[in-house]
Amino acid sequence: MNPETHSDEAVVTRSLTKRFGALVAVQALDLSIHRGEVFGLLGPNGSGKTTTIRMLCGLMEPTAGTATVVGFDVRRDPEQIRRRIGYMSQKFGLYDDLTVRENIRFYASIYGLHGAERSEREAELVDELDLEARVKQLAGTLSGGWKQRLALACAIAHGPAMLFLDEPTAGVDPASRRLFWQKIHGLAAQGTTILVTTHYMDEAEQCHRLAFMSRGHLIAVGTVPEILAQFGQPTVEDVFIELQRRDEGATV
Repeated sequence: MNPETHSDEAVVTRSLTKRFGALVAVQALDLSIHRGEVFGLLGPNGSGKTTTIRMLCGLMEPTAGTATVVGFDVRRDPEQIRRRIGYMSQKFGLYDDLTVRENIRFYASIYGLHGAERSEREAELVDELDLEARVKQLAGTLSGGWKQRLALACAIAHGPAMLFLDEPTAGVDPASRRLFWQKIHGLAAQGTTILVTTHYMDEAEQCHRLAFMSRGHLIAVGTVPEILAQFGQPTVEDVFIELQRRDEGATV
């Protein structure tokens, strides 16, 4: 049986834990993310979000517990996972001295696309992300919004089953952020599973479900109304502020 098709869950973790010496960065994380879901992973700095993502991407081995991503085990099959996911962060990871087209072509090649298949995919991405007017421009000369659009094109060049977005809109103007989220929901509607971290609570409210982490622990999981009801707060931003206060109080 193909491990990619037998479950409705794109991510399943059970007691997933990561320790760095005496520091427990992620503690016994139990989490499920549905296929085709836009899932927000939120929490103050140092809450364990990035460590969780690195384990799920197969870049960091857990200390304890288990996790599967698109049907593959993060310990046994990290390479299989990396072939099937895309990753984008606020740093974008673009090559400034290459043009928009050359960046897309480079990433497509890394993911194993060549010849006519690569050219076809390149044309699709340029069209989907409205990059035609910029294809000959050096990436280093693009504005933040255009860099973000190009970074997304590079992250999905191989048509990944799952996309990890680690604060992808940090420092980007509001109009570009709105367009970016339209593209994200378009990808989800086509079946791509998306895990995103963000400090913009208006973006968090656009996720199908949210998970809040605090000091390595999973605090809450649910839809926006479920989260608000659990914390007794009127907005997601108020929940976030409450968790920040808890964390600051715990470190005093």
